[in-house]
Amino acid sequence: MTIDVNNESGRKVDESALLDIARYSLSRMRIHPLSELSVIVIDADAMEQLHLQWMDLPGPTDVMSFPMDELRPPVRDEEEPPQGLLGDIVLCPEVAEQQGADAPTQHSMDEELQLLTVHGVLHLLGYDHEEAAEKAEMFGLQSAILDGWREERGLTGPSPAPTTTS
Repeated sequence: MTIDVNNESGRKVDESALLDIARYSLSRMRIHPLSELSVIVIDADAMEQLHLQWMDLPGPTDVMSFPMDELRPPVRDEEEPPQGLLGDIVLCPEVAEQQGADAPTQHSMDEELQLLTVHGVLHLLGYDHEEAAEKAEMFGLQSAILDGWREERGLTGPSPAPTTTS
């Protein structure tokens, strides 16, 4: 799996954790190990520009996903996993920090960025949360992936609850 993490935000973020959770997420979703992903961390001003340009919404957001090859996880175990360019996940640590602080189970900016990375991966794989059933499926997967990753690494405490609005 080729995953690039590029921090252009000017803030210190745990890039190795973002890389690790992205890799774990793609593995859990059975995406081909030769697929490629880019994670870009930007400041609030740059995120606001992207949010306005692509969603026609003011203000910065927490995460945006820009799919390339529109890969989807295999439906059956015997299916060959798809290979290709997944696309870009763009994260904003300033929004993540505020969301983590405001969450019912307060957590750090890095924990929120980890959750948002999983969220972004799922968006790249075609998951959405517009409808109630879609939201239940996507957020259930998001929690299972985050919990599995945290458990494998011996991280204690509850996983951050979904806070994303994207």
